[in-house]
Amino acid sequence: MTEALRLIDERGLEAFSLRELARALGVFPTALYWHMPGGRNAVLGAVAAMAFTDAIPPAEDAVDDWEGWLRALFTRYRDSLRKHPNIAPLLGAQIVSNTGVDMELVERILAALESAGFGGERLVDAYNTVVAGLLGYVTLELAPGPAEDASEWANAFEAEIRGVDAGRFPRLARNLDALANRAFIVRWQGGAEKPMTHSFDFYVETIVTGLRALARKPI
Repeated sequence: MTEALRLIDERGLEAFSLRELARALGVFPTALYWHMPGGRNAVLGAVAAMAFTDAIPPAEDAVDDWEGWLRALFTRYRDSLRKHPNIAPLLGAQIVSNTGVDMELVERILAALESAGFGGERLVDAYNTVVAGLLGYVTLELAPGPAEDASEWANAFEAEIRGVDAGRFPRLARNLDALANRAFIVRWQGGAEKPMTHSFDFYVETIVTGLRALARKPI
């Protein structure tokens, strides 16, 4: 899967095909289907698994320090994806990426949440919150710009943002210097070029703090 990941890193997810992978490996496409019966979906699942090999913190930390474990999970997951931003569209948007998920990740998230005090239906809700949070920020942060005429698009969109009508959008205009190219919707560069780390840290703390408060709340 190393070659498949390299091709996606270089050319993007949309351009990736088993035919191109076979050409890069010097084999016939039928050989890939023989080794990977699931075809392209199986390859993409395996690529996702490879990209996040080191993203799961140690199991014991999930029980001993669930808050610290979740913070580490979010950070390590983001760090792994920043090395391979072209696979970001695969995550969440395509459920086939689940085939590359190590079930150990599911087990450790559940261990952390049980240590926090969640159980039953609340455990399900908390688990879904963590997984959605894990995928949500980084896939938005690393969302790619247009493949064609990228510079022209960025320049035009920046001009549009900076020329916002202060009469119609006074709050946006007032906070524009702080928001421009540093906030979702009003940015013209993706997270690979313009990381949004400070907001990411705030995001993770919001999730952990919310889980802590809800774990203590009576059912």
